[in-house]
Amino acid sequence: MKILVIGSGGREHALAWKAAQDEDVSEVFVCPGNAGTELEEKLTNIAIDHADFDSIKKFCHEQKIYLVIIGPEQPLVNGLTDFLVSKNINVFGPSKAAAQLEGSKTFSKDFFKKYGIPTANYASFDNFDSASHHLNKIKYPTVVKADGLAAGKGVIICENKAEAINALESIFNDNVFGSAGSRVVIEDFLKGEEASFIAVVSKDKIIPLATSQDHKAIGEGDVGLNTGGMGAYSPAPIVTEAIHEKIINEVMEPTMHGLIAEGSPYLGFLYAGLMIDGDDIKVLEFNCRFGDPETQPILMRLESSLVELCMSAINDEMDQHDIKWNPMSACGVVIASGGYPEKYASNKEVLIEQEDDSSSKLFHAGTKLVDGKVLTSGGRVFCATALGDDLKKAQEKAYELVNKVNFENSYHRKDIGYKGIYMGVKWV
Repeated sequence: MKILVIGSGGREHALAWKAAQDEDVSEVFVCPGNAGTELEEKLTNIAIDHADFDSIKKFCHEQKIYLVIIGPEQPLVNGLTDFLVSKNINVFGPSKAAAQLEGSKTFSKDFFKKYGIPTANYASFDNFDSASHHLNKIKYPTVVKADGLAAGKGVIICENKAEAINALESIFNDNVFGSAGSRVVIEDFLKGEEASFIAVVSKDKIIPLATSQDHKAIGEGDVGLNTGGMGAYSPAPIVTEAIHEKIINEVMEPTMHGLIAEGSPYLGFLYAGLMIDGDDIKVLEFNCRFGDPETQPILMRLESSLVELCMSAINDEMDQHDIKWNPMSACGVVIASGGYPEKYASNKEVLIEQEDDSSSKLFHAGTKLVDGKVLTSGGRVFCATALGDDLKKAQEKAYELVNKVNFENSYHRKDIGYKGIYMGVKWV
């Protein structure tokens, strides 16, 4: 069988790599892919824009694609799933209507309120004047969010009113997030530890994936600007058995049933970004796809078939599916272009020492292959990911892999995984 993965980042490299491990899979196409997917065995890049629905449909029919897995949020929000399903193509990913959980923060916050899902107090505004007036009524710090898709960077934590005004000016007046900033959400700042809870959902059925924790901030100690993620590890000690059960009961199930009630039953990866403070959990946001860089360490631990998992969801047979996990820990460290998440240079040649360890994997993200050379093409360039008997050993191996990658002005955090290592809490 042949598989098509939509996307070009580290998440898509990991999805394609994992799908290719299935013995029944003869070839995995990646649209458009990156240098890593171009060099990977059984993987082939195709130069089709994911906004070109007709060309994707034509390719699927010509190649007899068995399954399409959509990685990034934009094609989901644009309705690619709906279009391909209407052409009798198996697609793993939510409908356009369901993807509004990620596509609009106003929609998601209103949804949380309607269905009793715990989240921060909030207000939504479509202009600078009304939003700035609201700043006189709230406590600080506060959080200002662009309503639409902003590649994980549309969240600004403001310590005081002056910073909040600056955030609103940059969004409404300077248009830093483009159309994603046509509306903003202003919400209470939540204290605690962030964790990522990702599951495969099919209507009212759910298979939770291995727990994970991301590192959003650019700087060590979780300081500085928000990014798409600078590294992640799995499992996450903060998600105890009790917290795990609470997330299922108070977050995931109400969301699934709420979407059914709205006429938009969910199919695909559903990602709850959570703030955990003791026994209290609140939803920061929902993503309607696998997280990046959480995908990389999670899939390193997945022992069973990704393709079978996706198809069991499509066929509404998840109650008959068993998922198997490697008991080892995994840690992934993002290697970025210097200057990210702001301005950065591209087209830097990358030198990579040969990998010879099956327990580590260098997933490409912002790369391209030109005349046989790997060049940088994005802010987040790689995710160096490794397994270990515990998180400390996984972390050590991941950083060993980081040291095998060299390009001009590269940057990585040196503390990925530290929270999990020093918590000492039993994990699931």
